[in-house]
Amino acid sequence: MQNVKRRSTSSSYWSRHWVLYAMLLLPIIYFFVFSYWPMVNVLLAWKQNNVVLPIFEVPWVGWANFERAFSLLPFQTAVRNTIMFSFLDMLVGFPAPIILALMLNELKFLRFKKITQTISYMPFFLSWVIIGGLATRLFSTSVGTINNIIVGMGFDPVPFLNNEVHWVVTNVLLSVWRHVGWNTILYLAAITSINPELYEAADIDGASRLRKMWHVTLPGIRPVIIILLILTMGQIMGVDMVRFLSLENMLVRGVSEVLPTFVWRWGLQSMQFALAAAVGIFTSVINLFLLLSANFIARRLGGNGFW
Repeated sequence: MQNVKRRSTSSSYWSRHWVLYAMLLLPIIYFFVFSYWPMVNVLLAWKQNNVVLPIFEVPWVGWANFERAFSLLPFQTAVRNTIMFSFLDMLVGFPAPIILALMLNELKFLRFKKITQTISYMPFFLSWVIIGGLATRLFSTSVGTINNIIVGMGFDPVPFLNNEVHWVVTNVLLSVWRHVGWNTILYLAAITSINPELYEAADIDGASRLRKMWHVTLPGIRPVIIILLILTMGQIMGVDMVRFLSLENMLVRGVSEVLPTFVWRWGLQSMQFALAAAVGIFTSVINLFLLLSANFIARRLGGNGFW
């Protein structure tokens, strides 16, 4: 009796909602054809460099592509530079929006606060190609506006884009300038969810603004900080390729070559698709490992993770 009742309920449910499931059919087909089926081609990382034959007919070579990639000096340089820039971005770029959000939250003049917030996140809507052009006009040794001012003051021009050390600093600061305002929005949204009674209790206890930021605001946005830190850890080996292509030149190739640009040059320009696939697999595995590790550590320390 219960089986008959359950069957009739299921039939009634499908008769009422089959249109909704039919509407899902097209998106499912789309993602399968354009997202999941092409993933079969990652097998090229363990096969010969051949994109003419179907992927299942290409001969296997095992781990030869990985061994070749690891032995290449440009690959080793790209790994070093990728880790260096990811570390610098975390060291400088990760706390920057937190500090800016805390400062904006303390402003009492709301109109000035809104104007400052709008100006700070506008660079995020500029592509790295445009930022690269602006950087050339501003920091070029010969025609750059900033260097013209420096020379006009009687000093030597600064090789912002021609010296490796200066190029690294310029690249990192430009990345911070582009992302700081947009990431600040997330922290400001988290700050608005903090219970105002906590600030009132802190006022009663005589806490200063700095004390309230340290003991109320920061603990209130700690879950958001942890989540964004985990996401950042999962992208350490996957820096933005366009960022480096837009700012690089031959004088700084020793520090501008990162893993995405290595894959682009060896995979598309040199037609070494199997080698590029192997490097892509390596990058994805490392990022996945770092993401899982960061989530595990956050959970063990009593924080909130993704799962």
